[in-house]
Amino acid sequence: MRYTTLRKKMVKNQLQARGITDPLVLNAMETVPRHLFVSEALADQAYGDFPLPIGERQTISQPIIVAEMTQALQLSKNDRVLEIGTGSGYQAAVLSKIVSRVYTIERIHSLLINARKLFDELHYFNIITKYSDGTCGWRDQSPFDAIIITAGAPKIPKIIVDQLADGGRMVMPVGSQHLQELILIQKDQNGISQTNLGGCRFVKLVGEHGWPNA
Repeated sequence: MRYTTLRKKMVKNQLQARGITDPLVLNAMETVPRHLFVSEALADQAYGDFPLPIGERQTISQPIIVAEMTQALQLSKNDRVLEIGTGSGYQAAVLSKIVSRVYTIERIHSLLINARKLFDELHYFNIITKYSDGTCGWRDQSPFDAIIITAGAPKIPKIIVDQLADGGRMVMPVGSQHLQELILIQKDQNGISQTNLGGCRFVKLVGEHGWPNA
């Protein structure tokens, strides 16, 4: 009951107060137990307005960033979504409450194992996981209606844009290793368009089409 109350406050004070209006996003973030996606020691801080460490030099993004990225994708229930960077699994869990199928890729094995275990415990069975270099995407399952990249890249990877369906949307941070801009990419019969959604700060997207693992 305590965490339910904290989730409701998070949605009202952090999300709705900052312009998150999509009812599907708000409902998903009020439903998913964010405190289970961090260590027990940090559970009481899980609904705060800040990112938290999840080990392996990775983080779980602050709630407003999760909400903004999810809302930007303009999702509907029949969509198939690719997530690059499973991390704690929280973003995939939020997506799973909105769309029919979530495909998520993680390059750090321990994080993927923990996330998969939690998905199963919570009965989030519409999430398909893969241990791989996410910067190459998941061509066998493409095209996707939406793609979300949860780490900062030096540029937009063409190999991943190519896996978007016509009418597809992709959101990702692009910039330096320390500061990025959140970019929305939209694909239609006329080509690709980009919208800058503002500044953000993410961990590095490491892989063949991202930053080198150094």
